Amino acid sequence: MNRKTLVLPAVVGLLAPVLAGCGSGDEGAGGGNAIVVGTTDQLVASQENPAPLDPAIGYEAGVWNVLRQTVQTLTAVPTGGGEPVPEAARSCTFTDTENESYRCTLRPGLTFADQTPVTADDVKHSIQRIIDIDADTGPVGLLANVDAIETKGDDQVIFHLKTPDATFPYKLATPAAGIVPKEHYPAKAPRKGLQVNGSGPYTMKPQVEDGRVVKITFDRNPSYKGGLKVLNDTVEMDLFPDAEAMGKALEEKKIHMMTRAMSPEQAHDMLVNPREGVELTEMPGLAISYLGFDTKDPVVNKAVRQAIAQLIDRGEIAGKVYGTTAEPLYSLIPSSIPGHTNAFFNKYGEPSTAKAAETLREAGIETPVKFTLHYTNDHYGSATAEEFKAIQQQLNGSGLFDVSVEGKEWSAYRAEQKRGDYAAYGMGWFPDFPDPDNYTAPFLDENNFLNSPYRSREAQDVLIPRSRRESDRTAAAATYEKIQDIVATDVPLLPIWQGKQYVAARDGIAGVERSVSSTSELQLWELNRHSA
Repeated sequence: MNRKTLVLPAVVGLLAPVLAGCGSGDEGAGGGNAIVVGTTDQLVASQENPAPLDPAIGYEAGVWNVLRQTVQTLTAVPTGGGEPVPEAARSCTFTDTENESYRCTLRPGLTFADQTPVTADDVKHSIQRIIDIDADTGPVGLLANVDAIETKGDDQVIFHLKTPDATFPYKLATPAAGIVPKEHYPAKAPRKGLQVNGSGPYTMKPQVEDGRVVKITFDRNPSYKGGLKVLNDTVEMDLFPDAEAMGKALEEKKIHMMTRAMSPEQAHDMLVNPREGVELTEMPGLAISYLGFDTKDPVVNKAVRQAIAQLIDRGEIAGKVYGTTAEPLYSLIPSSIPGHTNAFFNKYGEPSTAKAAETLREAGIETPVKFTLHYTNDHYGSATAEEFKAIQQQLNGSGLFDVSVEGKEWSAYRAEQKRGDYAAYGMGWFPDFPDPDNYTAPFLDENNFLNSPYRSREAQDVLIPRSRRESDRTAAAATYEKIQDIVATDVPLLPIWQGKQYVAARDGIAGVERSVSSTSELQLWELNRHSA
């Protein structure tokens, strides 16, 4: 997947007494003192993608979960949220009142895990190569506003931006801006393979079978100097094909903790029937699911998209398909992010066949409107098929549409979506950082994530630049309200639901509630053991 695509696990047919068990999780799992964490993320090196763990290439949630542990960034968002703080840097600040020049000074004595010094030139190399490689599926969009990178001595880096951007410290806190050694990462080409070298809190050793990572051992990096407190010596990450296999491993005490991603059925079952020796933790989630449209395709013109927006029953989809793990969403910006408004509800209200019919009639559109709604059948889990069946039934049940649905493997799906082969399609989004900019600019700005032909000059040329000039992010709320209203009116995207996060861990493991950020990234350094 592309990092910015939300991954949900399989939902159908999972769990009976999957999570039964009791006692301390120390028994069996991993051996030794390693804390063993399960995930359904997939990491594969292939002919099509030979460099999945290169920060210039990997823009997937699973990839970022590896990079978070192994490479440092100049800044970091605190575990509990808030504004970025120095990490590899000892200080960072804008040096002008326009938020166009940002200076960082490195911590003294900073080295990579092999004891090679980390210098300002390494920082410049690491970030410039992201821009120069300009990978189609990579995170270059986060750094597109960088005009030039200047170094002063061995410890100072100055970023000159093309336009003001108060969110730039957040972007430097993402793995896209991870610092890597020149020896292993060429300036103009990706680093192939499944190894990562950096100066982060851990070193990593992958276990690979047929080009696919099945386990990663993260050992504490004794050379690490940064703002994070590492509370364990070793964490093993086991990669499972699905949530059912991960749940079975927890039951059999082969892992201590299951993270990304428990299925909605598993979470519901544990909420209703708590398991002795296993604790379920619910955490805020900022992931969203949405429909995208090729706005140049006449089949899904503006009136058709508005009619769809008037028909979709988000509450039914969230409740019946995802249960407690999702809630209806009426804006691209989740309800827990400052600046959120219920823009779609404000414009369309409750689902209404009559209003949708009137919209189509006034536009002179013959009904039923026929098109195919595409989704990926192997990337978000089996719940995706159920979700799109529900959407199909809602649209066709109105008598105004004749929609078919088609699933395809992600390897082909993403390329075809970006190429413009689909009139309508489903996608998901994990934010890079918890700011409304990251729910708007990636979809509406130049070189947008979806390669969408949609353009709102007001949003792109006026509102997004205006929002980025506000150092006080709450002061940008009125600007984001206008952006959300534009999206609700033009419907280039149609938000469906906002997710929640659940993590299950066996007794004896502490720090679970801090080990996953609101943006769904693992923070393994927070895990530690305590007495059961």
